[in-house]
Amino acid sequence: MRFLYVTDTHIRGTSPRSRTDDFPRAIREKLQEVVELAHREEVDAVLHGGDLFDRPDISPAVVREFAALFRRLQVPLYLIAGNHDIYGHNPETVDRSMLGLLDAFGTVRLLRNGEKLLLEKGGVSVQLSGQSFHYDLDKRDPALDYAVENRTGADVCIHMVHGMAVDRALPAEVPHTLVDHLWFDAVDVLLTGHYHAGFPVQRRGGRYIVNPGALARINNHPSEIRRRPQVAVIEVEGEIRVRILPLRCAAAGETVLDRSYMEKAMFREEKMASFVQQIRAGGNFRHLAVTDIIEEIAQLTGVEDEVRLEALARIGEVQERFGYGEGVED
Repeated sequence: MRFLYVTDTHIRGTSPRSRTDDFPRAIREKLQEVVELAHREEVDAVLHGGDLFDRPDISPAVVREFAALFRRLQVPLYLIAGNHDIYGHNPETVDRSMLGLLDAFGTVRLLRNGEKLLLEKGGVSVQLSGQSFHYDLDKRDPALDYAVENRTGADVCIHMVHGMAVDRALPAEVPHTLVDHLWFDAVDVLLTGHYHAGFPVQRRGGRYIVNPGALARINNHPSEIRRRPQVAVIEVEGEIRVRILPLRCAAAGETVLDRSYMEKAMFREEKMASFVQQIRAGGNFRHLAVTDIIEEIAQLTGVEDEVRLEALARIGEVQERFGYGEGVED
């Protein structure tokens, strides 16, 4: 069996401020190439690691355009929900999002948390599962999200997680998990997203951890300017093989990412750092996002987990009611 893996497409109807080109057109061309690659490589399914859309309430006109593109695939598109696909970082809101709508119409196939899908072809069986983004991802025991319990008798287990798995440590205030901590016996291929930079394919004893990086480049960090969007092809036939394929249609970062905006952004970051320092001087808060503030208050006061989750759920309801507005450019 053969699979094509892509992640973090961040489909949207407008161009991020850091882009100098027509971003919606660029992401449409990339996805068209993904469809062509899926046909050329004769894959049995396309897998998506989350953040299909850049916001959960994206314009129906944009959804309609890209849904037509997805229907050109001759194989199923299985995916999990990323933080941008849901309201208030609450995975229970996915059915009220545009991603949930596409799942309901059968355009895509959303893998629910805990679900195990068995795929079989030519005497080879693959168990496919996924973990969508949620409040505590990368903040608790990694085995709860990155491992798979009660594996079936499938030959190979592929597990997708929209978590911040990284090959090098990030600042302490950024929830993340090092890939060295993610080798679990029941998982043969771990596919991750969320971390847009991606990392080289990790291999240990015939098992793999793969993040080819985001298909979308929505900020102008120097690493994004240097990076070439790419996808991964996973082959399961006797043994597992992983190939990375750069997209031919992706323009060089220097031609589509605005460096002058980056300089302005650096100036704003300096101002913001000064402001944050003043805020911190009056308290112990490390974050400004409302969901992160709730998390930190919960830790400081030791409130029950049920209370914390209820507060986060209510934030999600407010965002859904008045329009999604947090982290759109992340």
